[in-house]
Amino acid sequence: KVPTQMEFVDIAGLVRGASKGEGLGNQFLGHIRQVEAIVHVVRCFEDENVVHVDGTVDPLRDREVIETELVLSDLDTVDKRLTRAKNQAKSGDKALMAQAALLEDLWVWLDQGRPARLWCGTDEERRQLAQELCLLTAKPVLYVANVAEGDLPEGNAHVAVLAEAAAAEGAPLVVLAGAIEQEICQLDPAERGEFLADLGLTEPGLNRLIHAGYDLLGLITYFTVGEKETKAWTISRGMRAPQAAGRIHTDFERGFIRAEVIAYEAYIRCGSEPAAREQGLMRSEGKEYVVKDGDCILFRFNV
Repeated sequence: KVPTQMEFVDIAGLVRGASKGEGLGNQFLGHIRQVEAIVHVVRCFEDENVVHVDGTVDPLRDREVIETELVLSDLDTVDKRLTRAKNQAKSGDKALMAQAALLEDLWVWLDQGRPARLWCGTDEERRQLAQELCLLTAKPVLYVANVAEGDLPEGNAHVAVLAEAAAAEGAPLVVLAGAIEQEICQLDPAERGEFLADLGLTEPGLNRLIHAGYDLLGLITYFTVGEKETKAWTISRGMRAPQAAGRIHTDFERGFIRAEVIAYEAYIRCGSEPAAREQGLMRSEGKEYVVKDGDCILFRFNV
């Protein structure tokens, strides 16, 4: 079995003033610039043995520290681009004038301490500009409320406050206990089910985090099943069969003929590809087929 993978990069904590070079400063911001989404782990537990750098537990304050530094970095980026755009717009070119106006609107938005992702919304022109500028606050955000074992699975007052803030910006929130996740990783797989049940959980928090990450990035998984291995492939939601085949090899996309597809539920029920085929549950799909999450696919191609 070859599972699909999602890489989480643990970036060193951000401090106030990072946008001006404090702490790891630009090095930290450079690390964030390389990721596709930001997972913001926020402390939502009280423990006098675990000292908070600010002395108290306040998830909104901690969230704001990160957001503010990222906004300030973006503001600097946009400011430089806006200065150049205004000079170019003096030529009277309408396209350049429109670009300068859009940049000024973005600058005003950021100057109010608001992230670029909320400015972009679903507007394609704004999204394209934010992507072109590599804005940190244009990246999608997923919040993780790190709670104590006793606050699983519902959470606590700190989580409620963070959840309200996340909902206000349309961001997903996952509640988990970091200490418990560490214990789960060390358990024998056979013991995990009972351990989770005792906590009122059906799966580890890490699983929920991965699912939320996939949803945030608009990703799905399809499978290829062979005699020697079963492999999972990650693709963007809405991708058609030829492009999905191209993830395996460019020849698969270039010479695509058809995709022989078994729905995930049908495959699990039958237990194998031959059994699903015998029961008429394998169907043939052409170039316009949009791959579904969990599809088991055999690609036919010719080059």
